[in-house]
Amino acid sequence: MPQSPFANSAVSAPADRRSPWYAAGLAFVCLRCGRCCGGAPGYVWVSPQEAAAIATHLQMSPEDFRHRHLRRVGRRWSLLELANGDCEFLGRDADGKARCVIHPVRPRQCQTWPFWASNLRSRRLWEAAARVCPGIGQGAVHPLPVIEAALRGNERAALPF
Repeated sequence: MPQSPFANSAVSAPADRRSPWYAAGLAFVCLRCGRCCGGAPGYVWVSPQEAAAIATHLQMSPEDFRHRHLRRVGRRWSLLELANGDCEFLGRDADGKARCVIHPVRPRQCQTWPFWASNLRSRRLWEAAARVCPGIGQGAVHPLPVIEAALRGNERAALPF
């Protein structure tokens, strides 16, 4: 029988009812498949501070970066995508592994994948994310404080995911 993708996840039942289902932590490692950075169209939300950091990293003015790499969506800004839905900053190495061209200054949304509220509302939603992301359930277990810090930061940034 094939091993569950969650075999390495420490997701035993929480000690009390107030603990989240993932209280024992969750396993995740980036396998550089690029699925989180491409495919179906979506949004990569960028704050003004993140946009400025990316512009500096790319040696561009913030205004030039905004005109060339961002789109307005309501009151927010999102990175542009290629016609196939891939983030325009998704690159590929010679071996086919994905890499983020702006990795050192990538937006919070990218930094905190897969520890988003939308993936953690239930074990079922986490397992659905794992069907897209082969790194979920693999690698080191991220403890509850790390997961909660990602969630709090995303909430403070008012990220809608």
